[in-house]
Amino acid sequence: MSSKALPLGERFDWFEELLSREVIPTDLRTDHPADFEAEAAVLALGEVRVATFSFSPLRSRRTPALIRRGDPEQYQLALIHGGAAAFSQHRNDCLVTRGDLVFWDTSRPSRAEIPAETGPVRLLMLQLPRHMLPMRDRQADRLLAGRIPGDRGTAAVLADFLRSLEGHTKGCTAAELERLGSVAVDLLAAGLAQRLDAEDRLPSEVRSQTLLRRAHAFVDAHLGDPDLSPTTVAAALAVSVRTLHEVFRGTGETVAARIRRRRLERCREELGRSGRRARPIVVIAAHWGFSGPAVFSRSFREAYGMTPTEYRALSVKEDRAERTLR
Repeated sequence: MSSKALPLGERFDWFEELLSREVIPTDLRTDHPADFEAEAAVLALGEVRVATFSFSPLRSRRTPALIRRGDPEQYQLALIHGGAAAFSQHRNDCLVTRGDLVFWDTSRPSRAEIPAETGPVRLLMLQLPRHMLPMRDRQADRLLAGRIPGDRGTAAVLADFLRSLEGHTKGCTAAELERLGSVAVDLLAAGLAQRLDAEDRLPSEVRSQTLLRRAHAFVDAHLGDPDLSPTTVAAALAVSVRTLHEVFRGTGETVAARIRRRRLERCREELGRSGRRARPIVVIAAHWGFSGPAVFSRSFREAYGMTPTEYRALSVKEDRAERTLR
């Protein structure tokens, strides 16, 4: 959804109506309605929703009267992609910029402002029913309108996960989307608990799922390290190797198997490239952490039923055939 299709004089009113319908009833103000621009997209993940927004500077208020008019009884979290925003709620105030997260409650009055000097803001918003968060209200209240750095701890894993949802859910079934929503809630709960230094109060299932997500994120970020192993993953996450293996047991895949599979998937992606983007097979294998060409070739054949050379030749042939049909 974009305001660009509308006449200039209608764009701000359209965005205010959109927010009231898709997010919460909010009083919006802007000093430059004629220059206002906005874009929005919404992804449903079962009871959870993820929305992306981009809009010009404005001020917003969520008053008691507006809460009475409509309240979805949600917690909401924003990940700032660009620009800056000031938030106030429950006697807390913060300024968030690119990479930061901020958390609020739709059932409480709040204020927000996008400063004109910082230009448009781009953000990704997670919306979830209050009952889904395994945390007492008084604990959550301490975190309302507080800046959460998105470059460390569980918050960084949550931020990476939310970013990964953009443009990568096409073809997912309703059940798969719902599971993604559950993962987002688990990561949010663990991230907030970490801010409160209360991770041990979370349900064990939530802690296990969060540790699994953190492990997946660490593995994907270090696939090129030839020394990547269950031991290095456990050390990075500050858990024992035994605990790490226990968390993976329910997935049907060991830690080592996860590392090998993700490396092979990355190599297969590169082998499918042609022309100037194609790198030598030995370079691809080394880049993604394989100890040597023979190990890589054997692992690739076991996984895909052909050698890397055969796969590349088949990809080139299919690419040429597709170009001919065009």
